Amino acid sequence: MRHLIDPTDFTVEEINQLMLRALDIIDNRAKYADACRGKKLATLFYEPSTRTRLSFTAAMMELGGNVLGFSDAASSSVSKGETVADTARVISQFADIIAMRHPKEGAPFIASQYASIPVINAGDGGHSHPTQTLTDLLTIRRELGRFDHLTVGLCGDLKYGRTVHSLIKAMGRYEGVKFVLIAPDELRLPDYIKHDVCDANNLEYIEVSTLEEAMPLVDVLYMTRVQEERFEDRAQYLRLRDSFILDTDKMALGKKDMIVLHPLPRVNEITPEVDNDPRAAYFRQVENGKFVRMSLIYTLLEWKTQDTRHETRELVEGDKCSNHRCITTIEPAKNLYYKAENNIWRCIYCDHEK
Repeated sequence: MRHLIDPTDFTVEEINQLMLRALDIIDNRAKYADACRGKKLATLFYEPSTRTRLSFTAAMMELGGNVLGFSDAASSSVSKGETVADTARVISQFADIIAMRHPKEGAPFIASQYASIPVINAGDGGHSHPTQTLTDLLTIRRELGRFDHLTVGLCGDLKYGRTVHSLIKAMGRYEGVKFVLIAPDELRLPDYIKHDVCDANNLEYIEVSTLEEAMPLVDVLYMTRVQEERFEDRAQYLRLRDSFILDTDKMALGKKDMIVLHPLPRVNEITPEVDNDPRAAYFRQVENGKFVRMSLIYTLLEWKTQDTRHETRELVEGDKCSNHRCITTIEPAKNLYYKAENNIWRCIYCDHEK
């Protein structure tokens, strides 16, 4: 059985298969109308979501399947103290596949250890968001026709932006990809992404402090909002939320065939006037999310009899993870660490340094 917890859980060849199936779905809707008839998707959303939850729901319905689950942790047994592990065991008796969003980093990974059905990570805290990455990849493929030899600008909240972390991991596996990192000092890309992903794979990247510097360089501009829900200090959030705003003047500095992506929701980081620019692809990106999730659900159910990929990293037990956003702070789980770059040990659930 296979799960999707991290963007690198699938090989490049498997990602390409998913993309091709998504494109086939787009061209042949009727062919897939009954592909998942009799199957049930459980959407376990422990924190608010509009696009991702409804996208999963629409995807399963258009495949002819059914959807059950919850969109508020308060309405689930977690309010009674049920663990993620036990929830995964229980839901496995009712559904054929799980999509889980959770504010704690590593929660979907825990679920995958105990579920007897495939688990999809629909976002875990500020850690990872692999199905958004699949959405981004399909959009780039449809808009630009390739994944290689592109310069990708990542703007805004690069520290807590799980969509950014996932996209770097995925795009970094293609030849000739470069990154331009655009963020204030307080929201720069975490060191573990720089060291363990960028440096370890010899990915070329630069850090700049203004959008104006980045615009002439990029083929893909990936805008993100500054996420209030990830800040403990509201004053810091208020100070940083307007750090980078994309408007028509800045768009004029970009390439004619550049595209602008955004995982949404936006707050004020893209002005409404930009929506009229044909290079603004973020609403087309939303529809691509449904198609790629259709492809993913269909494929994971098809792969259900495959063996789960086995852990190949060296693991050691240690003290409780010091990351307060890690699932181990609320879940009884073995504290395991893997050896990353430069002999640094990182939490297997959230990638935080030991």
